[in-house]
Amino acid sequence: MAKLRLVKSDLDQPIAELAGKADHKTLAVWACDCAERVLPYFEEKYPTDDRPRAAIEAGRAWARTGVFRMVDIRQTSLASHAAARDAEDGSAALSAARAAGQAVASAHAAGHAIVAAIYATTAVRDGARAADVVAAVTKEREWQYQHLRNLCRSARSAPH
Repeated sequence: MAKLRLVKSDLDQPIAELAGKADHKTLAVWACDCAERVLPYFEEKYPTDDRPRAAIEAGRAWARTGVFRMVDIRQTSLASHAAARDAEDGSAALSAARAAGQAVASAHAAGHAIVAAIYATTAVRDGARAADVVAAVTKEREWQYQHLRNLCRSARSAPH
């Protein structure tokens, strides 16, 4: 398998700085949102494989309920990464499955959220037509940044 080159962007640092100020559950929700945006790349190619979707659902369940069972988080994350290994090398489907696996792993360690977003952007890159790659990647990273800002604002203004 060829080494996957992840997308780099001018927004990497601003996203990392914003993520450093976000609470754990906000990052998990953001990671799941990023992964869910690219999930169609996987599901269109592998419609009967629900491992990445199950990972996103498990991540959302943790963010919603706070119930954390490491065995469940680990199993769903590893299953999504197995789906990525089963996907076509270098495909948007592979990166989308990796994004989902990282999204659920953010329940365990918040740092996985940034990796989920980068894999989601990589899926966008790999799914875009060659002439549209730069615009597609820029648009995705801008959405990710703005979405994280909005989630952080909502979390700060929510009653505790």
